[in-house]
Amino acid sequence: MNALAPAGVSAAAFLDRYAARAGTNPSRDRAADMLRRTGLPRSGVEAWKYTSLRALGDVPFATAPATPDDAAVRAVLAEAGQVVGLDPDMRRAVFVNGRFDPSLSSLPDGVSVGRFQASDADADGDVASALNAILAEDGLVLRVAPGADAGRLLLLSIGVAEGTPISFHPRHRIELGQGAALSVLDLSVGRGAYLNNPVFDIAVGDGARLGHAKMQAEAPAAQHLAVVHAEIGAGGLYDSFTLTLGAALARHEVHVRLAAPGAVVHVNGAQLLDDRQHADLTSVITHAAPDCNSRQTVKNVLSGHARGVFQGKILVERVAQKTDGYQMNQALLLSDAAEIDAKPELEIYADDVRCSHGATVGALDPDQLFYLRSRGVAEHEARAMLVKAFLHDAVDLIGDEVLRATLDRAVESWWNRKDA
Repeated sequence: MNALAPAGVSAAAFLDRYAARAGTNPSRDRAADMLRRTGLPRSGVEAWKYTSLRALGDVPFATAPATPDDAAVRAVLAEAGQVVGLDPDMRRAVFVNGRFDPSLSSLPDGVSVGRFQASDADADGDVASALNAILAEDGLVLRVAPGADAGRLLLLSIGVAEGTPISFHPRHRIELGQGAALSVLDLSVGRGAYLNNPVFDIAVGDGARLGHAKMQAEAPAAQHLAVVHAEIGAGGLYDSFTLTLGAALARHEVHVRLAAPGAVVHVNGAQLLDDRQHADLTSVITHAAPDCNSRQTVKNVLSGHARGVFQGKILVERVAQKTDGYQMNQALLLSDAAEIDAKPELEIYADDVRCSHGATVGALDPDQLFYLRSRGVAEHEARAMLVKAFLHDAVDLIGDEVLRATLDRAVESWWNRKDA
């Protein structure tokens, strides 16, 4: 019996939607079979030890309407622009309720663009990818030619649910040829009650560089399940950063395989949570070749009754000599009711490696607060200064300066709203 079965939550509502649609294929059928066997995970499943999807099984999510309210879409777009200061000239691919909207999009030059095909929907062995596989309808396939620099692209997801809860499941693939470069700002926003379940399949060629800065600022009643599967070639770099601000329940899962010598990955992030938000950042970084480098720094700022989760695993295969892996999770609790669960892991089968991991949890330093207050700084300003200093090291890790400034502005906006 599959290990997930005893702890599974029924996925019947999603499977019924799958059964009612046309155009099934063997890949989708395998994903459906997996969900029938396992259900949706809740506590008791090791990989989902701290995050249950029980709430998803209780909601009969409907298929998103083909024509969402245009005024609501543009209102959400305007709100997002005010928060992060979107550059109107930045090339963009806009998805509304999981469907590509060409009227709001302006794709970059030097990029070959295709659309999602049902045959691309692979379950990839994890629950969120399986759910995506059976219900994916749309997505982009971006291919950057060898040696080309495609600049920056805004990949914008807008969710708009009015009344009935909906779910959408975009599937994106990004491929960079040898020596190519691309920076992606991946922004998710919306209003209403919905589930956004995006999956990314990423291939970074030899010597190529992909910057992937994600900002999840979904609606307060939304739920967000995202998975990234990435493979990095020789001397390639996947430089990612995930900023989690929104949604009632969120999980961002990253699986990276360093497949050839000299490959590098950064899986950094920050989770800023308030009220009763629950957010989970889970990663598995596999060193499958020698002389590869991985870095992961995740910062959490939690207030109210919020709960943050960090699960990070570095797996070093026997062939991966000269591995250099680093992982650190730090949490700042602004409330006695806030909670952080951290599970860093190392699994090493090579002998010539340098790997380390760690986790720290604390509150604002009262001595530092007293020092600032004694010099005339108001209490709310002193708290803001200390929180921003705590987050600075993480946000500063974003390689692309424009993307870094955008996420830094979003952090500032979050704190100002919270502290108002």
